[in-house]
Amino acid sequence: MAQEPPVNDRPLCYCPYCGNPVEYQQRYGLDRAVCPACGWIHFQDPKVAVATLIFQDSQVLLTRRVNEPYRGCWTLPAGFVNAHEDPAEAAVRECLEETGLHVQITALEGVIGGREHAAGADILIAYRAVVISGVLQAGDDADQAGFFPLDHLPPLAFKTTSRLLGQG
Repeated sequence: MAQEPPVNDRPLCYCPYCGNPVEYQQRYGLDRAVCPACGWIHFQDPKVAVATLIFQDSQVLLTRRVNEPYRGCWTLPAGFVNAHEDPAEAAVRECLEETGLHVQITALEGVIGGREHAAGADILIAYRAVVISGVLQAGDDADQAGFFPLDHLPPLAFKTTSRLLGQG
């Protein structure tokens, strides 16, 4: 039977609740960290990210990454969903943080699975959105933001971005 992937590429050694060493046991179809003292079982939750797909005048809004991986490449305004946060609200928040634009979600564009890099998301939820206010200004983990025609895109950071833009 398969073993659940380690957290942050390191196996769990101790129970986060009682501090006892954990054992790996077959539970719910995978070898999982289990505390023999208190019965806690580790279930690794997937990382979820959101992105906004915004078109104006036949151009798409992109931001340039300042962090690795893919520093200097471009992507949709995107980021991780916080625990207990509505994904659509997370998309609105991330777009504002990275572009200075207040947006309104208009549709679910798609849900894409598959982690592209070690620090990446397991699930990307992409939304269509329209700008309702604000001034375009890069911020947070983007150093540039701008609108680009689909036939003249800058270097893209992620396969998911390429896929959502019909480029791959």
